[in-house]
Amino acid sequence: MSKSPKLRTVEKHKPPYPLNQFPKRFAIDLGRETVYLLASRGETARIEGSDWEEIFARLVGAQWKPSNVGLDDIVLEQTAWGAKTVKNRRPSTVSKVRLISGRNSPIYSFGDKETSECDPTELGGKILSIWNERVAGIRKLYQHVRTIVLIKSDDLLELAAFEFETVMYPIDLYWWQWNERNNLEGFNKSNDNHIFTWQPHGSQFTIIEDVPPNRLAIKIKKPPQIERSDVLKSIKFDDSWVQIL
Repeated sequence: MSKSPKLRTVEKHKPPYPLNQFPKRFAIDLGRETVYLLASRGETARIEGSDWEEIFARLVGAQWKPSNVGLDDIVLEQTAWGAKTVKNRRPSTVSKVRLISGRNSPIYSFGDKETSECDPTELGGKILSIWNERVAGIRKLYQHVRTIVLIKSDDLLELAAFEFETVMYPIDLYWWQWNERNNLEGFNKSNDNHIFTWQPHGSQFTIIEDVPPNRLAIKIKKPPQIERSDVLKSIKFDDSWVQIL
């Protein structure tokens, strides 16, 4: 029997930087963006999903293009990111986070009439297949698909960021059961770790993700809030800017 030839495999499009190794000024620029929000908005400052998408795109020089799928909201050449934010009191040390990852409805996708009476393993497989189909669709368009996560304290003075490859989950590696709240939970067969939660009401799908020890974590000094009058004065606002129609 003849030997198979050895081939060179070369990525045609490399990602902009290695996974979870952010560009040199990323940490300082993230802090600057947050200080601006705190100074301009004070106690009402927030970084929600779309805010984080826009900020991250700007910091890595990518295009922000919100999508319905939510897996390619940020694009740079052949790399696409979905963006998530999650609150935690200790962003720099938390070990796991729950990421809301879309609405997976077997009723819509498979025409099921009732989910509460379904076998949990069969239903869990359908829920994962919906997720896998979304990921497969994005991977046809981009060579690299990642998820970028911002973990934030309530006051935004401590932040952590990490990213991971957005992957498909082999259905046969997980088992499922209903919990006491009538939500469906998925567990890894190899170690019984809880990985997924699915809520029948609303079809919300949640993935529990490990936070890597080498996350980027920063603390921010709380800035003074800029007075509204000072902002208007700095741009030389006057009443003529407002036209009453």
